[in-house]
Amino acid sequence: MTRTTPMTRTTPVPVPAPAPGTVRAPYVDGLVEAVLAGAHGPLPSELLATSVFWIHHGTRLAGGDTTYLNQYVLVRLGGSFGGCAFEAGELDPAICRDASGTPLDVLLREAPRPLRIAALDAYLAEARPHRLAAEAGEAEPVVLPAGTPEIRARARDAAIAGLLDIGQGAKVGLIGVVNPLVAAIRERGGDPLPCDFNLRATQWGDPVTDDMHEVLDRADAVVATGMTLSNGSFDTVLGRCRTRGIPLIVYAQSGSAVARAFLGSGVAAVSAEPFPFSQFSADETVLYRYRTKGGGA
Repeated sequence: MTRTTPMTRTTPVPVPAPAPGTVRAPYVDGLVEAVLAGAHGPLPSELLATSVFWIHHGTRLAGGDTTYLNQYVLVRLGGSFGGCAFEAGELDPAICRDASGTPLDVLLREAPRPLRIAALDAYLAEARPHRLAAEAGEAEPVVLPAGTPEIRARARDAAIAGLLDIGQGAKVGLIGVVNPLVAAIRERGGDPLPCDFNLRATQWGDPVTDDMHEVLDRADAVVATGMTLSNGSFDTVLGRCRTRGIPLIVYAQSGSAVARAFLGSGVAAVSAEPFPFSQFSADETVLYRYRTKGGGA
């Protein structure tokens, strides 16, 4: 299997959507119900979440004035991990003690939303690991180079922006702002429309709105973070992109296998980065780019 970095290829080869017969659900709750019914693999009631844990960390990249504060809850299921970011105060550390060893169907039905998404992500990743999808030609593995956080962040965000198929000056809605991704979109000729609940300006002084609907109405294409799965806005973004017929690209550490489930059903492409995420290593790591044939919404 040949691996390429974003430095040697900027436009990914279109790869097929998940295998024929994949059960699709219109929105996230429908996907959960399909999983609970066994439509995507073993019944979750027969599986245990071996380990539930969380990570809280901060990052400030060189040359920037923004400190990113992130909290993730993670679920270990068999040989796979599922992850989901959450806002400060949403979960208590006791969730790790209380939820570890819980039957997966209980988490999918009763857990707080971020933990539900992490459990769903773990299930779908175990049912179809990203590495096996790559071996089958369903995903393109992209190696992020070893190096500093700045080097790795730029490579990651160039890989994400490489999923955009846009003309010069196209307006790109960015739901969830990361400064290197703003720069990567501009390098591809796009005009970013940044939206974030926690930032008011980009590193370069661009205003950041907290009105997602304004961005969705103006954009020619949308790039959204997997955090939209955690805060419940994913269905809104997905539905609006479907209605307008514009491509939706999801860059997902949170819910990377969940976002993948919507390929060809409103999601045009996914940059899937399973745990352990790139910021937790200085060595080479792999993310997986998925793109529907034709790249359409």
